[in-house]
Amino acid sequence: MEGLDDGRSAVRLARATVARALGRPVVEPPRLPDRFHERRGVFVSWYVHPNHRLRGCVGFPLPVLPLEQGVREAALAAAEDDPRFPPIVAAELEHLVAEVSILGPLVAVPHEDRPGAIVVGRDGLVAERGRLRGLLLPQVAPEQGWDREQLLEGVCDKAGLPNGAWRHPDVRLFRFEAQVYRERAPGGDVVRGRVDG
Repeated sequence: MEGLDDGRSAVRLARATVARALGRPVVEPPRLPDRFHERRGVFVSWYVHPNHRLRGCVGFPLPVLPLEQGVREAALAAAEDDPRFPPIVAAELEHLVAEVSILGPLVAVPHEDRPGAIVVGRDGLVAERGRLRGLLLPQVAPEQGWDREQLLEGVCDKAGLPNGAWRHPDVRLFRFEAQVYRERAPGGDVVRGRVDG
């Protein structure tokens, strides 16, 4: 991605997609640049404004879809299909802030480099063992006030793995960076950075 203009387009695309699905007035984003045809990992999160309580977050950690399609599908899934929350209803949308995280590539973290290779606030993590898999976006650890080891424990917990599992070589660990764009207020200006809470 090239910067704030692309991030603004991604966030507006997420909001327009969900507004249309809920029968709300839609403000279409401007024509999307060709970069939105590139395959990228992406997550869309919805937060209640102004207390920044998470209302839904779904995405694609791997670059399996063109960014435009990934934003649309993740926005809808975060609004309708996050199993932690009931579906978002039309009346809520004007009280929700959209956030789009555009993911960089996954980089394996060898067992012997843990936890030293992890930078809180820069790195998101994926932990895997067998069919178990968990992901935490880079903004989660600062939001929770976690250090590196707490982040590692958190991603293992998300994967359904026991405490300390990240210390074992059979747990595959990947880090990634993300460009995060969010609305300051529902439907408002888009800025770069995590939701402050």
